[in-house]
Amino acid sequence: MTLYKLTINDQRFEVEVGAIQGDIAQVSVNKAAYQVKIEKDGGTQPAAVSISPAVARPAVDVVSVTPSPRPAGPATAGAGVVAAPMPGKILLIDVRIGDKVQSGQTVAVMEAMKMENNILTPIDGVVKEIRAAVGTDVATGDVILIIG
Repeated sequence: MTLYKLTINDQRFEVEVGAIQGDIAQVSVNKAAYQVKIEKDGGTQPAAVSISPAVARPAVDVVSVTPSPRPAGPATAGAGVVAAPMPGKILLIDVRIGDKVQSGQTVAVMEAMKMENNILTPIDGVVKEIRAAVGTDVATGDVILIIG
């Protein structure tokens, strides 16, 4: 893996780029794993990447910036939505897409009011989406991840 240490808008990111197979790369941003689709510009070098599911949808320039986390956004109805119970900062995402989880399992840790708070999954299931990255500030009700 190749490690990059980047600062964007006064926020520090550690980005590790791992195996690349075809147009898919394994990337870790602050220890949260993502699968990244690389789009070619017709040349020999990748021109842009789009990261799914937990990072901004538009492609970003590989040379100038690391992907920035997609805003968590307000919770939508559904038993598998894991939402922030209060405003705070995500310190840890303890699962990856595809992981099986059990009701009551800690899936993330957030800092709020100078305390660390475990975020628990409400149902048994499989992690379908991760919408907040480590270091992300979230508001009450913002979706952190979705269990299906």
